[in-house]
Amino acid sequence: MEFYHFVVNFFQQGGFFLYPLAAIFVVGVAIAIERFIFLSVETANNRRLWAQVVPLISNGNFKQVVAITSKSKSAIATALNYGIARLASARRRDDIEKAMDESLLEIIPRIEKRTHYLAPLANIGMLIGLLGTIIGLIQAFQAIANANPAEKANLLAASISVAMNNTASGLLVAITLLLSSMYLESKTTKLIDSLEIASVKFLNSVVERRQDTDDEPAAPPARGRAAAHGMG
Repeated sequence: MEFYHFVVNFFQQGGFFLYPLAAIFVVGVAIAIERFIFLSVETANNRRLWAQVVPLISNGNFKQVVAITSKSKSAIATALNYGIARLASARRRDDIEKAMDESLLEIIPRIEKRTHYLAPLANIGMLIGLLGTIIGLIQAFQAIANANPAEKANLLAASISVAMNNTASGLLVAITLLLSSMYLESKTTKLIDSLEIASVKFLNSVVERRQDTDDEPAAPPARGRAAAHGMG
């Protein structure tokens, strides 16, 4: 209850600019929470799916891989689907790699979605807080210039309170949203790096299997076998 009264008094003493600051703070925190949940769920889904398909990829069971990835909406499933779809027609590693890169062009914007709003919102919040501070100081000087000597102290204190409340609010919004932006960008980078690593591992596995298949000795022709049998 005391906290509620403190917040009400803080807004009453802070003036008009605290309301857009509060709106920016709420929007920024909502974006940060949504992105945190999305990235956490996406990371967990990717790890779970990758653990399932690694043995299948190593054994060349791509049909089973597709059966698993087609039921998933995770980012790694999308990347693998692009790569496997190109396997039948691809003759070089570069062809499959281009397909995987194409999948990342679709995936990365979805992963980075809305995170880039946090830093601009932090800057806007800080500037609004600074504007509220300046308005409060202007009111303070006007109070000193026009008020009666007996009222100057009270008016000056009220105006300085407006300025300090705006400064504190702007800094709170900016610090909170900038820290959220830094954390989410780090989490986003780790997720994208894991996708790129998984793509490289998939490509290496496919190339190694093709090389093993190409290096297998071909069976001797029928005449050769018959001749050899006759010589024996």
